[in-house]
Amino acid sequence: MSRTLRALIVLMLLASCAGGGSGKAPRELDNACAILNERPGYLRAFKASEKKYGVPVAVQMATIYQESKFISDARTPFRYKLGVLPIGRQSSAFGYSQALDATWEEYVQLQGGAGSRRDNIRHATDFMGWYMKQSEEQLGIPVSDATNQYLAYHDGRTGYRRGTYRGKPWLMRIAGEVGDRSVMYHQQLKGCRKI
Repeated sequence: MSRTLRALIVLMLLASCAGGGSGKAPRELDNACAILNERPGYLRAFKASEKKYGVPVAVQMATIYQESKFISDARTPFRYKLGVLPIGRQSSAFGYSQALDATWEEYVQLQGGAGSRRDNIRHATDFMGWYMKQSEEQLGIPVSDATNQYLAYHDGRTGYRRGTYRGKPWLMRIAGEVGDRSVMYHQQLKGCRKI
């Protein structure tokens, strides 16, 4: 076997083991410790965002669970005309954080930099931390309040300010689930060996 072929095989094996943006969800989504053990890069990303913006790891994890189930290249479903003709996606949301194009572009200009990508866990958690910190500063929502942070995250800060979420019982239910998951992840994280 030639050196070039061996080097290529080794490179492919290393790339397959990278464990950060595989496009697949971690196996045990209801276990924070298992998620972080399976994807060690996630913990570094969550901790960096927590240190920079003060957003607890559990809040970030619960939000990413709701938005993308930890799938790096998650997208919204297609819309169909007449039930069969695809006419585009429901929104421009993409990646771990499901950030919309316009919101992501604002983040890139103000905070992230030109190389930021929504399918990169470090960039996605930095975006979430930045966004949630702004929600705390502009709306008074503590970064530890996963339920209300999620409402502002989903409907935007202007929508939250207007109370648009009050007319969406389904969103209120989901935000409550995000809050409950944040509490569950927080309790689990206390028992993790690596945290």
